Amino acid sequence: MNVAEITAGSPSRASLLGAFSDHLTAQRGMSEHSVRAYMGDVDQLLGYASRHGRNALSDIDLPTLRGWLASMATSHRSRATIARRGAAARTFFAWATRSELISTDPALRLATARAAAPLPTVLRTEPVARLLDAAGQRAADGDAIHLRDWALLELLYATGVRVGEVVGSDLADADPSERTIRVVGKGDKERVVPFGRPAELALRAWLERGRPQLVQPASPKAVFLGRRGGRLDQRQARAVVHQAAALAGVDDVAPHGLRHTAATHLLEGGSDLRSVQEILGHSSLATTQRYTHVSAERLRSAFQQAHPRA
Repeated sequence: MNVAEITAGSPSRASLLGAFSDHLTAQRGMSEHSVRAYMGDVDQLLGYASRHGRNALSDIDLPTLRGWLASMATSHRSRATIARRGAAARTFFAWATRSELISTDPALRLATARAAAPLPTVLRTEPVARLLDAAGQRAADGDAIHLRDWALLELLYATGVRVGEVVGSDLADADPSERTIRVVGKGDKERVVPFGRPAELALRAWLERGRPQLVQPASPKAVFLGRRGGRLDQRQARAVVHQAAALAGVDDVAPHGLRHTAATHLLEGGSDLRSVQEILGHSSLATTQRYTHVSAERLRSAFQQAHPRA
């Protein structure tokens, strides 16, 4: 590949970015959203380098990379954005080096600040019970949408799956008799997640009485359908959760908040980290360990409120 010119609009720059995109998708298994973000980051980096006289890929050195990241800090970019762009640069130059597009990797010593990792927001067990009970009572009228929303909420909390995973599941993936659902997570990794009796009852009610009301001849085999018979999308699912929280009179929560809540309640109930890691589909145990900090904070709060010498 000719990468002598990386200026905007040059054929070599377009082909370079195309090859990198293929690598992220085929070799790294990254999601479409992540690939789009990385491509935008690298394109911006190459534009910055070109404006500073670095018109060949081999011209880009560590000071150039540091200057690029520093320019974002002065433009008030968030720590998370800068951290992601640093990761994109490291991934790109590691790939370019392995592909023999350049002889040395200028990003080997590129360090960026880690994105802030605030403790996840979780609901306590009583508000969760109110949320799910309210959804169940609403579904008692047999309305298809109400039955769907009840099943969706019960599954999100029971399994801790990501909203994209649950709306992406098909009928063949859900097994109410075994109380399991098969989902495909990040990196196209498949896992089977168990759920309990309440989620089973809600899911059966939706599949047997609600879904048939919405299904159309052209409907997909999705577990969850929208009002017009198409697959429920993530935006619609998020709206369901926010609306349910408002109707139940509990703190506003998003689907990912229910995921955080499920993980925290599992750990507080005695589950070990490895089991919770498997359920959540985390590739790293360190990600799961964040929830132990949540539990510790709640224990500390309870201690301070109850102990006479706190």
